[in-house]
Amino acid sequence: MSQDTNVDLKDVEVKDQKDAEQKDAEQKDAEQKDAEQKDAEQKDAEQKDTDVKDAEQKDAEQKDTDVKDTDGNDADGNDADLDQEEQEKQPMTGGGEAGCGGGHAASPGGGAEKNGSVNLKIPEEAEMKFTGLSKEELLRVAGTPGWVRTRWALLGLFWLGWLGMLAGAVIIILQAPRCKDLPPTNWWNQGALYQIGNVQVFTKEQNLKGLEQKIDSLAQLKVKGLVVGPIHVAPADDPTKLGFADISPEAGNLKQFQGLIEAAHKKSISVVLDLTPNYQGTGPWFSNVSVTNVAERLKSALVFWLKEGVDGVQLSGVERVASMVPSLWADIRAIVQNRTGESADKRVLIGVTERTSADEVSSLLSSTGVDLLISGVLRTGNADATERAQSIQHLYSSHNQTSLAWSLGGRAEGHLASLVGPELVKLHQLFLLTLPGTPVFNYGDEIGLMDGDTKFPKMLWDVKSEEELNETLKENLDQRLSCLSLFASLSGLRVKERSLLFGDFLLLSNSSSSLAFLRVWDQSDRYLAAFNWAGETATLELSHPALPRQAAVVLSTDSSSLAPGSTADLATLQLGPGQAALLKFPYTP
Repeated sequence: MSQDTNVDLKDVEVKDQKDAEQKDAEQKDAEQKDAEQKDAEQKDAEQKDTDVKDAEQKDAEQKDTDVKDTDGNDADGNDADLDQEEQEKQPMTGGGEAGCGGGHAASPGGGAEKNGSVNLKIPEEAEMKFTGLSKEELLRVAGTPGWVRTRWALLGLFWLGWLGMLAGAVIIILQAPRCKDLPPTNWWNQGALYQIGNVQVFTKEQNLKGLEQKIDSLAQLKVKGLVVGPIHVAPADDPTKLGFADISPEAGNLKQFQGLIEAAHKKSISVVLDLTPNYQGTGPWFSNVSVTNVAERLKSALVFWLKEGVDGVQLSGVERVASMVPSLWADIRAIVQNRTGESADKRVLIGVTERTSADEVSSLLSSTGVDLLISGVLRTGNADATERAQSIQHLYSSHNQTSLAWSLGGRAEGHLASLVGPELVKLHQLFLLTLPGTPVFNYGDEIGLMDGDTKFPKMLWDVKSEEELNETLKENLDQRLSCLSLFASLSGLRVKERSLLFGDFLLLSNSSSSLAFLRVWDQSDRYLAAFNWAGETATLELSHPALPRQAAVVLSTDSSSLAPGSTADLATLQLGPGQAALLKFPYTP
């Protein structure tokens, strides 16, 4: 028992000794840390003292420099100046202090002691340079909950704004008025057709080669198709010598015709060949006995010319062949109107009739099945503007405007200027080019060419100087140039303006001597055409829900009274004698 007690006491003593040693070690560590901290603080204090002394020394050196820079000639002033420490010891009094011997008088210059003068030393602050946050600091800040919430809020706002704009765009599209689908049209509905019934008189070359050389000039008129001929061999009233596939030597040859086709197609002008059988005789199809034979021979000729690249065929007297040999006429239609060969473009079948009644023309248009029917419906003798308007309205109401054709001249009838008079040529140019359908002009109608002694007068080209003209031509020169300018402008509008291309036709006003109608297509500009055939001024009082109060003048046959670009009041639209005008106004929902 005693032995066990001794062992326990030894263990306690060993433990106590270890605890004492540990405490001593900890105390030594603490003392060493305190000594190191004191040494560091002392070094910092010494460094600060050194910095302050250096700063004071720099200030003293700067002051010495400033003192040297002052005026050195004032010795009395330098002796009177006190250093900084003496100035600080001077009493803060308002004047000089008297001595025992009566004191010193104040300096004459009033150099009294400064009251409370204290000089402060303000150390210059080092320029602070903004370096921004480091990458590690940015990452720490970016990960904080506040910034995370902010980023999510901004992202949500962005997508909400984007979705809002998308929804707004969809609403605008849905609420906007829908554009009408464009109607199906063919190349012959897209501009005027230009007839050259006699190739020999059209150019000085007097053949198809000369016509080819004038393609550029015709392209400037914006015509879409040429109706050439007839140019085939066809002695008058002799069907036995008829040669549909042979070109008359007076007109040229097949090679020249092929060159014409190529040149015209390069300018996007189609070529239609007139194959009227007996074009030089008394009847277009010879006699009734020969109609069947001639129609049969025509079928093979059609295949030949279509392979040569012609874009259509024109035939006069279609009512006779369609009624006498309907089966052969159906074959002729199938050959021309069906797509043949590798060409994807449709070929046009144009019929010509002498009928002038709107009812008869409408009936023929339905029975013959031609693509276009040129008639005399606008050439009705003494018909006034009212009858013309009624005929136009009847045909427009009965047929699609893509099958309507309007013409005033032709091979048999002559030229426009001879039919209506030179003073009304521009009025009828505007009339034909604004009606719903395809306008057809005779060569020279664009310059007001007159017939003279023949229905095929020589075409006038390249007038070099007035000295080369006779007196009659000199008088007509300005008129021809004016007609040409108006025709080119109207034809250009007819090609590009949808309201004129295939717009609806709305009759606004018509009387025995005046006429006004509106062409409208969907949301395109509206075009109003007004005409006065009378020899005195006419005032048209136009009123319709579709009309605004005023409209802009686009073209006028007399720019002195209705100048292009001016504005006209539609309630009191004044037109001079024989004047016509084309006006427009924008679409308003």
